[in-house]
Amino acid sequence: MSVEKPNFLVEKYADLPGSKPVERAVAKKIREGEKGASTKEGRVEAYLDRLEALFKSPMGFRKAEGDKGGFELLKHKILEKYTTKYEEIPENYWKAQEEEARRRGEAGDWAYATTEQKEEVRRKHAEIVLTDQRASLEQWIDYFSLPDCTIPNHLKYWIFRNILNLKELVKTEIKKPDGTAEQKIEFPQRSKGTVAPFPDLNQEALGYLVDAMEIKLAGKNLEFEHDIQQNEREEFNRFLAKEDFTKLYAWANELMSPIPKHLLPVTEGAWVKYPQGSEPEKLVQTILGRGTGWCTAGLSTARTQIEGGDFYVFYSLDDEGQATMPRIAIRMEGVDKIAEDPRGIAYKQNLDPYMAPILEEKLKEFGEVGKSYEKKSADMKHLTEIEAKSKKGLALNRDDLIFIYEINQQIEGFGYRKDPRVEELRKQRNPKEDAPIVLECEPQEIAWSQKEIKPDTKAYIGLLFIGIFETNIEHIYTKFPETPIRKFGLEIGGRAVKELEQQLGDNNVKLADYSQDVLRSKDFPTLKNREQIDLVRLKVRDLFLDENPHTTDEIYRKAEEFGLELCPAEVGPNLRLKYMDQPMNEWLYIAMEPIADRYGDPYVFSLVRRADGAWLDDYWAYPFSPWSPVDELVFRLRKQNSKT
Repeated sequence: MSVEKPNFLVEKYADLPGSKPVERAVAKKIREGEKGASTKEGRVEAYLDRLEALFKSPMGFRKAEGDKGGFELLKHKILEKYTTKYEEIPENYWKAQEEEARRRGEAGDWAYATTEQKEEVRRKHAEIVLTDQRASLEQWIDYFSLPDCTIPNHLKYWIFRNILNLKELVKTEIKKPDGTAEQKIEFPQRSKGTVAPFPDLNQEALGYLVDAMEIKLAGKNLEFEHDIQQNEREEFNRFLAKEDFTKLYAWANELMSPIPKHLLPVTEGAWVKYPQGSEPEKLVQTILGRGTGWCTAGLSTARTQIEGGDFYVFYSLDDEGQATMPRIAIRMEGVDKIAEDPRGIAYKQNLDPYMAPILEEKLKEFGEVGKSYEKKSADMKHLTEIEAKSKKGLALNRDDLIFIYEINQQIEGFGYRKDPRVEELRKQRNPKEDAPIVLECEPQEIAWSQKEIKPDTKAYIGLLFIGIFETNIEHIYTKFPETPIRKFGLEIGGRAVKELEQQLGDNNVKLADYSQDVLRSKDFPTLKNREQIDLVRLKVRDLFLDENPHTTDEIYRKAEEFGLELCPAEVGPNLRLKYMDQPMNEWLYIAMEPIADRYGDPYVFSLVRRADGAWLDDYWAYPFSPWSPVDELVFRLRKQNSKT
């Protein structure tokens, strides 16, 4: 088990013990009745404890108990502080872009463009590169919050502090005096206003250097694998002695070489099972240096995972016809439950295009457990087909467009993050040309601003305005296709609380402790008769013209301006029963009058599907509680506006 070493951080970062974040963490402990830290190490330890409290739940699915902002707000603050804003991009960057346009033969178009047109081009370009940059930092924050991330907190801080100062990995060739060339691999330092992404997360490389750092801090000597050359060992030891994360991570990234491209189409191979409780060394040896990106390449992580359940790996054949190339990993919880999405070796651990049939066949062996992953396998097949069409210049049909734009449901893959091909394919499309096909209407029947709305308008794509829900417009988007405003009906009433609980149980819906408190509260109202109501589902950002967090009170007031009102409390359990095909890890909050739990704290219902099934969960909703711009809520359409 890893041992926290705040003294390591004190020695390395003299500014840390007296920093404002540490000061706030110490002050919080004092407010909670604990004794204030009297040493630098104690102060840093209080800070690490505070971070652990915020990161203790996977991917921020639950806010930290006792914290009004929680993980999502912390993540939002970090991203806002360290990612580049449009106004910060230096002019020399835009000059370089103009030179590139000139090389592409577009200088004439640029010369005749108006100032407004040039500004629009710049902003669209910035939106793309800065979104990529934001995602590259977000992956680190999300990874550190995962339950199976076993990196000790002092090393998490050390890693993240370095990551904030680095760009993505670059490889360059340097000519030597003798005329030969050698490859230089490094993570360049970030500069103010850069649009470059942060370093990519290579869990295998990270696990390797974390293991090495833990061995060093324990006062032991590092033992290298037999295939690492003496000069490489000496180089790594030099970087390790200096605790130079930048050099260590670059070295480890180079060590973890990817599978040769000519072997990717090879699907022959074998599944190997590593039983729960077995020694992890054999598993680690088979994936280390193979470029999988799996955190299991770290010995401590592999040990933790195998202690928790069986572990399966599919190895495809190498050049000698031996099954040695790891392609798919399935980690179990015990022997009868898949603990997380199966991992592949493509970008962000998605499945590579050749492995979908192999995984699909394997999942059949797991019965009902494997069925939950059938949609993901089907999605990856469809995505690969669309990618092939696009490369050949073939037209996409309406079903393809609905799929790639995620109109009816999200595309699900097997990695931590969405398959990058989705965004790549979208960037090739023209939404204004595709919208009429997807929405099955004529181009003139789509209004892209309030002024364009006519009696025959079937779709509106633009900012919300007062009275929007009083129209008969069938499709409403604040941005196509990313932000649809969904209107739907729901029948409520006519069931007592005990009957609702029984039906939730019959459908294997899990109840969080506090949501159970809300459901059984004397303040939980139920309707005697069945009633059909109209609901509207939207995100916080749809209500406001910014990307800032907003409080419960602010959100409720703004929604009222647009003709929305709070839902009856029983919308929570009734919608949970109707929406059983909810995508994995999607959160949906019920905008309702908060009801107190056993401790008197106000809660609203939330709906989520995790790996273990559908949940009727809860969310802490004080009037001043902050909500993220991407949080999605369900309101009731004001009765006089209802079309039901």
